[in-house]
Amino acid sequence: MGSKYTKRYTDEFKRDAIALVDSSGKTVTAVARELGISSESLRGWYRKAKAEQGEGTPGELSSAEREELKRLRRENREQQQTIEILKKATAFFVKENDR
Repeated sequence: MGSKYTKRYTDEFKRDAIALVDSSGKTVTAVARELGISSESLRGWYRKAKAEQGEGTPGELSSAEREELKRLRRENREQQQTIEILKKATAFFVKENDR
């Protein structure tokens, strides 16, 4: 939950800020100070951009990988539900067959 006064930055601004960190050799904090933005915001954008390029920290997922993981988890949950239904149906029909 953000404040109603939270600033929104365009994707272009974020890309330019990240490029400035890469090209200037300055720290994220220094660049953020120059741009008048929160260093934590810029640091988050920078980390996300590096993860998207495959240059993030080990184990960090790109947004495409996060989406795939979410999709696979949803699929897995649906398949588990299907298996449970089939088990119950099998038990029902076995019981009916024994009569």
